[in-house]
Amino acid sequence: MVKLIHTLADHSDDVNCCAFSSSLLATCSLDKTIRLYTLSDFTELPYSPLKFHTYAVHCCCFSPSGHILASCSTDGTTVLWSTHNGQTLAVMEQPGGSPVRVCRFSPDSSCLASGAADGTVVLWNAQSHKLYRCGSVKDGSLVACAFSPNGNLFVTGSSCGDLTVWDDKMRCLHSEKAHDLGITCCDFSSQPVSGFELKYKSTLSGHCAPVLTCAFSHDGQMLVSGSVDKSVIIYDTNSQNVLHTLTQHTRYVTTCAFAPNTLLLATGSMDKTVNIWQFDPETLCQARSMEDQLKQFPEDWSEEDVSLWLCAQGLKDLIGIFKMNNIDGKELLNLTKESLTDDLKIESLGLRSKVLRKIEELRTKVKSLSSEIPDEFICPITRELMKDPVIASDGYSYEKEAMENWISKKKRTSPMTNLVLPSVVLTPNRTLKMAINRWLETHQK
Repeated sequence: MVKLIHTLADHSDDVNCCAFSSSLLATCSLDKTIRLYTLSDFTELPYSPLKFHTYAVHCCCFSPSGHILASCSTDGTTVLWSTHNGQTLAVMEQPGGSPVRVCRFSPDSSCLASGAADGTVVLWNAQSHKLYRCGSVKDGSLVACAFSPNGNLFVTGSSCGDLTVWDDKMRCLHSEKAHDLGITCCDFSSQPVSGFELKYKSTLSGHCAPVLTCAFSHDGQMLVSGSVDKSVIIYDTNSQNVLHTLTQHTRYVTTCAFAPNTLLLATGSMDKTVNIWQFDPETLCQARSMEDQLKQFPEDWSEEDVSLWLCAQGLKDLIGIFKMNNIDGKELLNLTKESLTDDLKIESLGLRSKVLRKIEELRTKVKSLSSEIPDEFICPITRELMKDPVIASDGYSYEKEAMENWISKKKRTSPMTNLVLPSVVLTPNRTLKMAINRWLETHQK
């Protein structure tokens, strides 16, 4: 699904950050330099490395157009560079001269945010290079920053573990303790943010040591993280399952970034290298399809779903036989030793035994999925227990996120009746949510 295609080893000290534009890759390091590479063959540009900072460079980022690169450093400055010739465009000094740990452009390129070790965060006018607004967090260093997709919000993370949300006028909208041992990185997915609500959704596990960096892919379908355990983990954001674990770095993984227009991932490390990874689109789509399929009720599987299941179980060679016999989810669950032998003509005893073992595992899953859950608690779209039920204008209740996704894909019809929805307004079903919570309290004791 993903393979290492190139390793950059030009920095003489720890790599702190890497960033993509549509045509370039930028990397920065404790060695005080920023390096630029072309994505066509990963050769370094003639005017690279960029030198100005007098101490370690902690972060670098491209403007949305890719014409400007920003970098920030322990020397207390944030510098703007031309990506056409590497010339310095502006030097912006953090108030108080504190080391600058992170910098980020707003999606419309109008502002640049810089966060510093003394807890200050500054919004700079990206055209005039003048200070626009300034704020600060209560405790700790600012080490992480990210803008929402539409730019009306940005979030900062501190070494004390506080996650703070600001609007574009630098007003603090919300702040809370997100991690006990400090935040090291934060990122927004590409999904539009309407209004403002910050609430815990889920925890992704997999690393056995502190996580230092994370980033969403530009379509929001993947999340990558790098850790002190020297590994890189790629998650599917919908299923929250691990798609791949990369273990080629020999020291802490400090940075990771997805390219905007190609299936490329860059990871940087204290081993002084940047690895470039390429995704295979066909296997990536297949992996996602399998993950989505495995979330459904097996009785509802189509013949294609069964084929995906066979692939996932290492039984790819049986796909042709199963398709020839029109085996869908219901047929699969009803297969027996006799039908595998007589109807499907599977001659190998070992292969029949493996298929039967996998089917029995599936039957166990079916029992657990449907065990005693009242039908009205199950979302008609996801076929899973609802957590945040809403009533749609067709009178039926659905999981909020699932129905929002349904509508966002321009499906203005009811998932239940297939008729046009009179309205796309979704009303919280608090009565149903209370009933589900009471049922969970009873059945989870």
